[in-house]
Amino acid sequence: MTPSNLIGGHVFVAGGLATGGLRHAADIGAEMIQVFVSNPRGWALSAGDPAEDAKLRESGMPAFVHANYLVNFGSPTEATLESSVAVIRHTLRRAAAIGALGVVVHTGSAVSQSREDAMRQVREHLLPLLDEIPGDGPDLLLEPMAGQGRMLCATVQDLGPYLEALDFHPKAGVCLDTCHAFAAGHDLAAPDGVRLTLDALHEVAPGRLKLIHANDSKDACGSKRDRHENIGAGHIGAQAFADLMRHPVAAGVPVCIETPGKADKHREDIELLKKLR
Repeated sequence: MTPSNLIGGHVFVAGGLATGGLRHAADIGAEMIQVFVSNPRGWALSAGDPAEDAKLRESGMPAFVHANYLVNFGSPTEATLESSVAVIRHTLRRAAAIGALGVVVHTGSAVSQSREDAMRQVREHLLPLLDEIPGDGPDLLLEPMAGQGRMLCATVQDLGPYLEALDFHPKAGVCLDTCHAFAAGHDLAAPDGVRLTLDALHEVAPGRLKLIHANDSKDACGSKRDRHENIGAGHIGAQAFADLMRHPVAAGVPVCIETPGKADKHREDIELLKKLR
């Protein structure tokens, strides 16, 4: 029997990482959660609350951490590189403290330098961080982007050279965002689109898909625009998400929404995904 996908969402933690996060999870019917452990749009690092960490760890709720949006190992700016290293090292430690299964990190952009130089920086700065993760620690999950600007990784095929730069490290996993993939040119709405996309992912990164960000898209396939829509309300459509959860590559992989709206809309999205499951 194919293992079932846990379905949940990114939760807000007002009132405490565990207290607020678990309350929000209950409100939206989440079976798993994703959280931030510090400001997602600033470099400041949060020490966290050991009591809240323990409460979340002991709750048994499967959790993932999304890293700071500013992290970019392809940046030509030394200060950004140094801050990116500090943030990921800190986030991996915080993720371990709450018992998280993985840390999601955007794959970055070359900005104003060559792709070759940017990829050398990815190897130089990210590979040592992967080496620091203990065997029972959280995986670092690479999230390809929508293809805007000088992004280093957008299509699933781009993951091949990215992982190669990291020596296919055993702690390097993948987080597939459906809106990003669609925007980058994977036509998930086509009758065979999901199968072709996940088959291609299996070719370049077998066994590395650890999390799915389930987001519909406000824009058409290939738009290179990262604008999330509620499940079934965008250009991807509900059928693609049913196809996704039936594909063997996605078997047992947690599915996390990052869709617009507040708790009521998130609850509707999760309920729809459960029906599609």
